Amino acid sequence: MTKRKPRKQKKTSTPSTPSSQARASVRMVPVSGEQDDFLRKLFWGSLIAFGLITLALSLGSGINGDDEYQDDYSAKLVDYYTSFGRDTAALYIEDGNMHLYGGFFDLTTGLLNRAFGWEIDDANYHHLRHLFSALFGILGMLFAGLLVREIAGWRAAVLALVLLFLSPRFLGHSLMNPKDIPFATGNIMALYYLVRWLDGLPKPRWQDMAGLAAGIALAIATRAGGILLIAYLGLFAGLHFLQTYGLKGLSRNTRELGRYALYGLGVAIAGYLVAVLFWPYALVDPLSHPLEALSEFSKLGVRIRVLFQGENVMSDETAWYYPLVWIFYTIPPAVLLGFAGSLALAWPMLRKFRSLPVFLLYFTAIFPAVYVIYKDSLLHDGWRHLTFLYPSMAALAALWWVLLEDYLRGQKIARYLAAGILVVCLLEPALFIARNSHYPYVYFNPLAGGMKGAYGQFETDYWGVSVRQAVQRLEREGILRTDLEKPITIASSFSYNLQRYVNKKYGDKVIATYVRYNDRYERSWDYAIFPTRYVRGAHLREGVWPPASQTLFTVDANGVPLTAVLQDQEKFAYRGEVAAKQKDWPLAIQEFSQEVGVHPDNELAWLGLANAYLNNQQAQQAIPAAEKALEIAPDNLSGLYYLGLARVNSGDTQGALDAFRRSTEVDPTYSIGYYYQALILQASGDLNSAVALAEKSYLANPRFKPAYELAAQLYEQLGRADRANELRQAAQKIQ
Repeated sequence: MTKRKPRKQKKTSTPSTPSSQARASVRMVPVSGEQDDFLRKLFWGSLIAFGLITLALSLGSGINGDDEYQDDYSAKLVDYYTSFGRDTAALYIEDGNMHLYGGFFDLTTGLLNRAFGWEIDDANYHHLRHLFSALFGILGMLFAGLLVREIAGWRAAVLALVLLFLSPRFLGHSLMNPKDIPFATGNIMALYYLVRWLDGLPKPRWQDMAGLAAGIALAIATRAGGILLIAYLGLFAGLHFLQTYGLKGLSRNTRELGRYALYGLGVAIAGYLVAVLFWPYALVDPLSHPLEALSEFSKLGVRIRVLFQGENVMSDETAWYYPLVWIFYTIPPAVLLGFAGSLALAWPMLRKFRSLPVFLLYFTAIFPAVYVIYKDSLLHDGWRHLTFLYPSMAALAALWWVLLEDYLRGQKIARYLAAGILVVCLLEPALFIARNSHYPYVYFNPLAGGMKGAYGQFETDYWGVSVRQAVQRLEREGILRTDLEKPITIASSFSYNLQRYVNKKYGDKVIATYVRYNDRYERSWDYAIFPTRYVRGAHLREGVWPPASQTLFTVDANGVPLTAVLQDQEKFAYRGEVAAKQKDWPLAIQEFSQEVGVHPDNELAWLGLANAYLNNQQAQQAIPAAEKALEIAPDNLSGLYYLGLARVNSGDTQGALDAFRRSTEVDPTYSIGYYYQALILQASGDLNSAVALAEKSYLANPRFKPAYELAAQLYEQLGRADRANELRQAAQKIQ
């Protein structure tokens, strides 16, 4: 790294001179031996090695589940710019709201892919995107290390670099995440140059100004949240001025204050304008549209079902500590211990090192998480949306380990013990990366019990990255090959990923189709690839997923299945579903009975059998079928529903009530569960409880007409004819 030339100090009048106390507070505090040539070479050598490994690993990574939206946006961006704005498809994209994202990554990779002639079914199309993502991951490691070097020297910088590289989640996302990783890199790049820019004030170097503007631009051109970096710039420029000149400087040092404001405003405007150039939606209205996007992203309003602490809940129903738990269980021990230590020793950290840059790290590591919790933002997929705060956390962890070493100077045994703990803490994630190099982003630390402890408690491969390894295994076993005599059908809940791997390579020899795991017999298929995403936690914890009798193999991480490949040779369950749709219940019973005879661990076949028995007026036979389904897949809503119906039709009203109550405990939005509870309580004469449940039913599903009608009946029985009429009028409006 090129050393900065010393600046010539101009003589100034007394008011514009910082106090000696202020100068001391902003000086760099070197750690002995950290400026030597060996550590500098070690840093750059490690960066090169880590960079080459990251680039190589990216070529083995699978496509992530959001690439369907990213690839579409990429094509629309290229069309927009190559048509000079005439093709406006990129300006509004309803599915995924991609127009609210900056387009730097997708435009750049889209132009390169278009230039090379690679399309979405070409492997090289995705290799290029993954290499580009990996490059941003490497740059994120670089700027985090350089920022730590500005604070504590090369020794701490090397450690920060190692901590980030040996963070499986950060490294794993670097291999294939085109949104969160470039955003994190833009963020840490801006912070690094912000520190250098502040050091140069009131006459900063143009290189630092350009770097700061570029970091801001990259962040905004990825996500609108990068606008917050402009607020950071203003806040810390103000703190730096006050630290340097004091409150009196606001009136005495107006010239310097003007320089702070002028340079800061110039950098902010430059970064913002460059970002807008890569963002069509912002180009249309550079002021209101980015702010609109920022408002939307502050809500993070994607409402999907997530697995959190063993419960499958909607993302708007998670506890406030959702991101904190995910962070606690998924960052490696060395960073977790170091970051916790830095919080415990915040004051010594601020005194030992440069106070303002260290405070900047604390602020950028903590404030975003606090803000998200305060805003009650909807989070999903763990904490990947907060990945941008992780480099600051790793930097603080590195500083704490260096501080600890300095504290233990002269205590040989204690220093060796601390070094040993650090090495052990680093080995654990290193081994995980080595064993699971294609998908290290699924990592859970020892506090979570590792992968086995997290299985069924939290999502693992929520993006279906391991679908690629499933396809490759099918190829190795000769199931997928170009000389197939007749076409085969492969179904998947991540069909976009699957199609990219088979469409061009196998043409009409392989038909890739979408099917949800819980509806997997809605279509006929020969093989199916199902990641664990959307499989209920209780089902996973039961230890019977995937169904062994149909499973060819699984793709595992540390012995835990991420993706299962199933085979359906007999097609009994599919034919049972067809018969059920045709209301041929005897045939459905026959087909489902054959399926459970061959595959007794197939919960959907048991559910289909229970349903067929119910519709064939055989409630008693439906009960054991529903119970068997629930034994395999505990808390399955269809299983609880069929069990409740079967019991009520068999005269067991209390057992039915228990089943329906459990269904609404599992899913508080399960409207029909409330409805049947209300019916049962109405029959027992508990009208007040019944009407409350009927109201819950139509509130959970405002278009469920029978719930309004039942509530109206109940209000009439309670002597509330006016309310009954209101509900009947509301029911009549439902088409």
